[in-house]
Amino acid sequence: MVAALDRPTPSAASDTPADDGRGVTIAVDAMGGDHGPSEIVPGALDHARANTQDRVILVGDEPTIRRIAGDLPSNASIVHATEVVGMDEHPALALREKKDSTILVATDLVKRGEADALVTAGHTGAGMAAAVLRLGRLPGVDRPALAVQLITEAGALVLLDIGANPDSSPENLAQYAAMGSIFSERVLGVAQPRVALLSIGEEKGKGDLRIQQATELLDQTDLNFVGNIEGKDLTKHEADVVVCDAVLGNVVIKFFEGLSTYIFDLFRAEFSRSIRGKLAYFLMRPGIGRIRQVFDYEQVGGSPLLGVKGTVIITHGRAKRRMIGYAVEVAATTARTRVPELIAEALRPTTTATAAAAALTGPAVDPQPATAAASADALEPAS
Repeated sequence: MVAALDRPTPSAASDTPADDGRGVTIAVDAMGGDHGPSEIVPGALDHARANTQDRVILVGDEPTIRRIAGDLPSNASIVHATEVVGMDEHPALALREKKDSTILVATDLVKRGEADALVTAGHTGAGMAAAVLRLGRLPGVDRPALAVQLITEAGALVLLDIGANPDSSPENLAQYAAMGSIFSERVLGVAQPRVALLSIGEEKGKGDLRIQQATELLDQTDLNFVGNIEGKDLTKHEADVVVCDAVLGNVVIKFFEGLSTYIFDLFRAEFSRSIRGKLAYFLMRPGIGRIRQVFDYEQVGGSPLLGVKGTVIITHGRAKRRMIGYAVEVAATTARTRVPELIAEALRPTTTATAAAAALTGPAVDPQPATAAASADALEPAS
């Protein structure tokens, strides 16, 4: 059950500074994604060379990685793995059959404490399933949530869930709010993040029954809950953490990505029509460059899977070297600032929280597994 009802503020949850600069170890699935090791290996090593206090472990076919990497920096190493989960494979079946897959080997490094964080650009479902089933959920977390940063002119806001749970309860939404608030404060440096529910109207409580009940739960927390926002408000950055279920979240993020591509394709076509258009582009290029920077989703790195026992960053399947470097940086910062531990502390079940949540949402039921991990027999349960 959600313990966000008695949740301490993130800043009070730990005396650890936002980033204490300590070195962390990041395991990188070097073989996944659309571009494979040719982009992932250089991107991960960029972080290793620029952050000598951190250690990077490249997981994958060792001869291939060494051929691409050349001379490894002293803070980088390789763990050999012989199999890869393909982007078109069923995650549960692939994980059951491919015990030496890169995603499982990398996840087990985190489970054994040999790495503090994991980064993968491979199969999203396999990455989430491996994390949930190998690492397990944090105490008090019913369902982990996949979060993403949306870049606006005012900075990045956190949107969650975008892919882990297509059917979330009011209690789940309240948990997402608490987890997203901690990530926003500790990783993005936002003091007292404003939290909102994504709904069909701005008035607090407007929406379906789930939104109304989630509103009642969030009103009882000490989160900086500002009520509802509509889709049009996302670009205005009227909240720092925006909460929704995975179906809505995934539609929103895919629309944002598609719209930004469409807009710049229109610019490109218009400016190439004539000599006058090419001259106009030359004059407008500095401004267009600044606008493109706002839409630059690569700098967000990847999506953290919040609520599991460890730091897991799932980045874009089409990520190239630059985005992989950002993803490793996000993973290092998330692990360094102890986000999983703070979430566990914030959502630790309490008698008061359980009783209050039950009064609002009805009797507790056993939480269903995340979509990616629906076949729980794919792996041994996390201990």
